[in-house]
Amino acid sequence: MELKFSKVERRGPITIVTLSRPEVYNALHIDAHFELNKVFDDFAADPEQWVAVVTGAGDKAFCAGNDLKWQAAGGKRGWDKGGFAGLTSRFACDKPIIAAVNGVAMGGGFEIALACDLIIASENATFALPEPRVGLAALAGGLHRLPRQIGLKRAMGMILTARHVSAKEGLDLGFVNEVVPQGEALSGALRWAEMITKNSPMSIRASKQTIRKGLAVSLEQAIEEQREYPAVKAMVASQDYIEGPKAFSEKRPPKWVGK
Repeated sequence: MELKFSKVERRGPITIVTLSRPEVYNALHIDAHFELNKVFDDFAADPEQWVAVVTGAGDKAFCAGNDLKWQAAGGKRGWDKGGFAGLTSRFACDKPIIAAVNGVAMGGGFEIALACDLIIASENATFALPEPRVGLAALAGGLHRLPRQIGLKRAMGMILTARHVSAKEGLDLGFVNEVVPQGEALSGALRWAEMITKNSPMSIRASKQTIRKGLAVSLEQAIEEQREYPAVKAMVASQDYIEGPKAFSEKRPPKWVGK
């Protein structure tokens, strides 16, 4: 597939996806959503790719959200089954996805970041759900993910005021994992990705799936059912499940195969 609104680079087991509409601060429209949905479908299906990093082109914006000028000009609005940028409704992907936020992350852009497993933000990053200022609401997951990630009162303080939050405050609130110098969001995210790839990808997928499924039920039910989760069963049946303890006993680095 020819990519018009994004760029994809693979570095070993790490896929880097760059939202590439810098002329509109990487705001997204329907064609970009469908393209990105296919990009992340390909990542999820590729056994050689273990972690994804998503960032924005240029040094000003991660993603300014929905392309309102496109919408105001009569452009059709919508997205594929994966949601905004192919990510906000992608609940079945058990591979880690990291947001490298290199500037503005507004509305849908912030919702993309919230849908990722980690957020690494540059010092100049700014986050907000400003939809109420233009008569909209953050219905691509922001109104549900933010309260779950930082607590109700803190989330209400952002959502009801539509205020802008700095990277440092995002770290204090708990939705940012690390703040790095301006221009280093991608390198910071890749550092985290490389740390993840030191671990068995089967274990990582089992861990992510267990966390996500477990949060949807009671603690008692989660612990009782976790060994029946598909990714946990796949981990137990994998070569990595044998290799890990064997490498430890032989005092050598494990050779993960991801199956």
